[in-house]
Amino acid sequence: MILRRRFQYALLAALTIALGLASRCFSHFLPGWMAKNAGDVLYAVMVYWLLGVFLPRLSPLRRALGTLLFCLGIELLKFVQAPWLVAARHSTAGRLVFGVGFHASNLVCYALGTAMAWGAEWAFARWKTNTR
Repeated sequence: MILRRRFQYALLAALTIALGLASRCFSHFLPGWMAKNAGDVLYAVMVYWLLGVFLPRLSPLRRALGTLLFCLGIELLKFVQAPWLVAARHSTAGRLVFGVGFHASNLVCYALGTAMAWGAEWAFARWKTNTR
Protein backbone atom coordinates (compact mmCIF):
# COMPACT_ATOMS: atom_id res chain seq x y z
CA MET A 1 0.00 0.00 0.00
CA ILE A 2 2.75 2.45 0.98
CA LEU A 3 4.76 1.54 -2.12
CA ARG A 4 1.75 2.22 -4.35
CA ARG A 5 1.13 5.54 -2.60
CA ARG A 6 4.80 6.52 -3.05
CA PHE A 7 4.60 5.66 -6.73
CA GLN A 8 1.47 7.80 -7.12
CA TYR A 9 3.13 10.76 -5.39
CA ALA A 10 6.27 10.30 -7.52
CA LEU A 11 4.17 10.29 -10.68
CA LEU A 12 2.37 13.46 -9.56
CA ALA A 13 5.73 15.09 -8.76
CA ALA A 14 7.10 14.17 -12.20
CA LEU A 15 4.00 15.56 -13.92
CA THR A 16 4.26 18.74 -11.86
CA ILE A 17 7.93 19.15 -12.78
CA ALA A 18 7.03 18.74 -16.45
CA LEU A 19 4.30 21.36 -16.11
CA GLY A 20 6.69 23.71 -14.31
CA LEU A 21 9.35 23.38 -16.99
CA ALA A 22 6.71 23.84 -19.69
CA SER A 23 5.50 26.99 -17.94
CA ARG A 24 9.02 28.40 -18.32
CA CYS A 25 9.58 27.20 -21.89
CA PHE A 26 6.20 28.35 -23.17
CA SER A 27 5.68 31.38 -20.96
CA HIS A 28 5.08 33.58 -24.01
CA PHE A 29 1.76 31.73 -24.52
CA LEU A 30 0.56 32.49 -20.98
CA PRO A 31 -0.96 35.70 -19.61
CA GLY A 32 1.67 37.89 -17.92
CA TRP A 33 0.66 37.15 -14.31
CA MET A 34 0.55 33.41 -15.00
CA ALA A 35 3.84 33.38 -16.88
CA LYS A 36 5.51 35.10 -13.94
CA ASN A 37 3.99 33.01 -11.14
CA ALA A 38 3.11 29.55 -12.51
CA GLY A 39 6.55 28.13 -11.75
CA ASP A 40 6.41 29.26 -8.12
CA VAL A 41 2.93 27.83 -7.62
CA LEU A 42 3.97 24.54 -9.22
CA TYR A 43 7.17 24.48 -7.13
CA ALA A 44 5.06 24.27 -3.97
CA VAL A 45 2.83 21.62 -5.54
CA MET A 46 5.94 19.59 -6.40
CA VAL A 47 7.29 19.88 -2.85
CA TYR A 48 3.93 18.67 -1.50
CA TRP A 49 4.03 15.57 -3.73
CA LEU A 50 7.69 14.90 -2.92
CA LEU A 51 6.91 14.97 0.78
CA GLY A 52 4.36 12.28 -0.02
CA VAL A 53 7.09 10.23 -1.68
CA PHE A 54 9.55 10.51 1.20
CA LEU A 55 7.08 10.71 4.10
CA PRO A 56 4.01 8.79 2.89
CA ARG A 57 2.51 8.35 6.37
CA LEU A 58 2.45 12.09 7.00
CA SER A 59 -1.10 13.45 7.14
CA PRO A 60 -2.11 15.82 4.33
CA LEU A 61 -2.30 18.72 6.78
CA ARG A 62 1.22 18.07 8.08
CA ARG A 63 2.43 17.65 4.52
CA ALA A 64 0.94 21.06 3.69
CA LEU A 65 2.61 22.65 6.72
CA GLY A 66 5.90 20.98 5.80
CA THR A 67 5.57 22.31 2.25
CA LEU A 68 4.99 25.85 3.47
CA LEU A 69 7.96 25.68 5.85
CA PHE A 70 10.24 24.24 3.18
CA CYS A 71 9.24 26.88 0.63
CA LEU A 72 9.65 29.65 3.21
CA GLY A 73 13.12 28.28 3.98
CA ILE A 74 14.06 28.29 0.31
CA GLU A 75 12.80 31.86 -0.04
CA LEU A 76 14.72 33.03 3.04
CA LEU A 77 17.82 31.22 1.77
CA LYS A 78 17.91 33.82 -1.00
CA PHE A 79 19.26 36.28 1.58
CA VAL A 80 22.27 34.01 2.15
CA GLN A 81 25.14 34.95 -0.12
CA ALA A 82 27.60 32.15 0.63
CA PRO A 83 29.98 31.70 -2.31
CA TRP A 84 28.91 28.10 -2.98
CA LEU A 85 25.24 29.11 -2.98
CA VAL A 86 25.82 32.07 -5.29
CA ALA A 87 27.73 29.74 -7.65
CA ALA A 88 24.91 27.19 -7.50
CA ARG A 89 22.36 29.86 -8.41
CA HIS A 90 24.31 30.56 -11.60
CA SER A 91 23.56 27.06 -12.89
CA THR A 92 20.21 26.16 -14.43
CA ALA A 93 19.49 23.51 -11.79
CA GLY A 94 20.50 25.85 -8.97
CA ARG A 95 18.33 28.62 -10.34
CA LEU A 96 15.34 26.25 -10.54
CA VAL A 97 15.86 24.91 -7.00
CA PHE A 98 17.04 28.00 -5.11
CA GLY A 99 15.80 30.90 -7.23
CA VAL A 100 17.78 34.10 -7.62
CA GLY A 101 16.17 36.83 -5.54
CA PHE A 102 13.69 37.32 -2.74
CA HIS A 103 10.19 38.25 -3.84
CA ALA A 104 7.41 38.47 -1.26
CA SER A 105 4.92 37.53 -3.98
CA ASN A 106 6.57 34.09 -4.11
CA LEU A 107 5.26 33.43 -0.59
CA VAL A 108 1.72 33.95 -1.87
CA CYS A 109 2.43 31.62 -4.80
CA TYR A 110 3.78 28.96 -2.43
CA ALA A 111 0.67 29.22 -0.26
CA LEU A 112 -1.55 28.94 -3.35
CA GLY A 113 0.36 25.93 -4.67
CA THR A 114 0.22 24.21 -1.29
CA ALA A 115 -3.51 24.85 -1.03
CA MET A 116 -4.03 23.52 -4.56
CA ALA A 117 -2.13 20.28 -3.88
CA TRP A 118 -3.79 19.74 -0.49
CA GLY A 119 -7.19 20.50 -2.02
CA ALA A 120 -6.60 18.10 -4.91
CA GLU A 121 -5.62 15.34 -2.51
CA TRP A 122 -8.63 16.07 -0.27
CA ALA A 123 -11.02 16.09 -3.24
CA PHE A 124 -9.59 12.83 -4.58
CA ALA A 125 -9.89 11.14 -1.18
CA ARG A 126 -13.48 12.34 -0.86
CA TRP A 127 -14.34 11.19 -4.39
CA LYS A 128 -12.71 7.81 -3.72
CA THR A 129 -14.75 7.41 -0.51
CA ASN A 130 -18.02 8.37 -2.22
CA THR A 131 -17.53 5.96 -5.15
CA ARG A 132 -17.27 2.90 -2.91
